[in-house]
Amino acid sequence: MSALTFDSSASTDLLDAAQALDPLTIELRREIHHDPELGLQLPNTQKRILDALTGLGLDITLGKSTTSVVADLDTGRPGPTVLLRGDMDALPMTEDYVTEYQSQHEDRMHACGHDAHVAMLVSAAQLLSKNADELTGKVRFMFQPGEEGFHGARYMIEEGVLDGVDRAFAIHVLSNAPNGLMMCKSGSLMASADVFQYTIEGKGGHASMPHFAVDPIPAAAASVSGLSTLVSREIDASKSGVVTVAHIEAGTTNNVIPPSAFVEGTIRALDEDTRSKLHSGVERVATGTAHAHGCGCNFEIVPGYPVTVNDPEHAELTGNVVTSLLGGDNYLEMPSAVMGAEDWSYVLQKVPGAMAFMGVCPDDLPVAEAAPNHSNLMRISESKLFNGVGLYAAMALAR
Repeated sequence: MSALTFDSSASTDLLDAAQALDPLTIELRREIHHDPELGLQLPNTQKRILDALTGLGLDITLGKSTTSVVADLDTGRPGPTVLLRGDMDALPMTEDYVTEYQSQHEDRMHACGHDAHVAMLVSAAQLLSKNADELTGKVRFMFQPGEEGFHGARYMIEEGVLDGVDRAFAIHVLSNAPNGLMMCKSGSLMASADVFQYTIEGKGGHASMPHFAVDPIPAAAASVSGLSTLVSREIDASKSGVVTVAHIEAGTTNNVIPPSAFVEGTIRALDEDTRSKLHSGVERVATGTAHAHGCGCNFEIVPGYPVTVNDPEHAELTGNVVTSLLGGDNYLEMPSAVMGAEDWSYVLQKVPGAMAFMGVCPDDLPVAEAAPNHSNLMRISESKLFNGVGLYAAMALAR
């Protein structure tokens, strides 16, 4: 059993208090959804968070390199510092599902649920501030920009967000999981994510006389075929890895052999050993295939997020708290990890903690028909957001 516990006698009152905040939670979520912002600079979202936290007696620190918000609820009594995180940024894509609060920007959309994360965490701050006499130590609310590929958590760590933190917890919504269901697991929860890029250098010429050129396109095609078997032939079947070529660019017209071909993709893994093997394997296949075709190869890996690893004790605590708060039917211990990636991984490399997934499938759709996260039609149910508010608060109250 976990050394950390949660007083289940407070569950009903806590959930009722979270549900009573529904109007505020939903209103804030819709405001942020209507005005999504990208990357590390989110001034409008930051202002909305600050306005919502006004009057709660929190010690607030604003980011220097980003528009982050760190808000501390300090009880003045000895105890742990518990960090709760909500990420703030949207994705560079068009929203095609029409609502009254649809994104007002054609090239931006909250397609990953970060608007819900912020709204739930703000309401949890309100709930905990009103019940500070039940807490000891500190609760630190981490509102983080730049999760979608901009390494926002790393910037916040460099500015001290983890100083003095004893444990950390985050929620991520999933639009194609049952509404209100909480999911977690011990160990690797989400994959690492790295970008590979290579340019195969040949020699351009007339398409009717390929013998006077060195065609990079067959080399690029052969390298893609080689990469498609890399995981199945070189990685232990009990491990997980993904190598996907997602971008190929070569040539300008039908009768010109181009001088080069560009190939780009992603590498995913659930442990550092597999990650390292895939890095070296992708480079070997790309460069070796290019050389076999008489071409050169300029290869690069752009490091992305590490593996997100839940601490076993805190994953167990999450399951216990959800079961006490929502009942066992609303908790699923995940049988396997997912191959998406998260910069929450940087936090869990530094302090023990966990992330839980929360289903928010729209009420009018079966799960199988719901658009997933990152879809232009992604939408969420707001009817169980109070479950997330309650879980944030309960994880802070766990002793």
